[in-house]
Amino acid sequence: MTRGAAAKGSLYLTRPTLMTYTASRTDLLASAAALFEVIEKGAVKVAVHQRFALQDAAEAHRALEARRTVGSTVLVP
Repeated sequence: MTRGAAAKGSLYLTRPTLMTYTASRTDLLASAAALFEVIEKGAVKVAVHQRFALQDAAEAHRALEARRTVGSTVLVP
């Protein structure tokens, strides 16, 4: 690419976001199924560092907002 093209505003760089891969409900469900499959096979490990009872969801949110959590947080029914 030449400098002239970039100077005239014709050069665009983009990167995919989560919405790129989950634009539709079908895409979201397929991505979730693929992720759960690799988790079940042990290829991806999920480290849960804290658990909160579902009834303590407000406290879990406060902990997240106050940056008192590390890694994954799970609400348990």
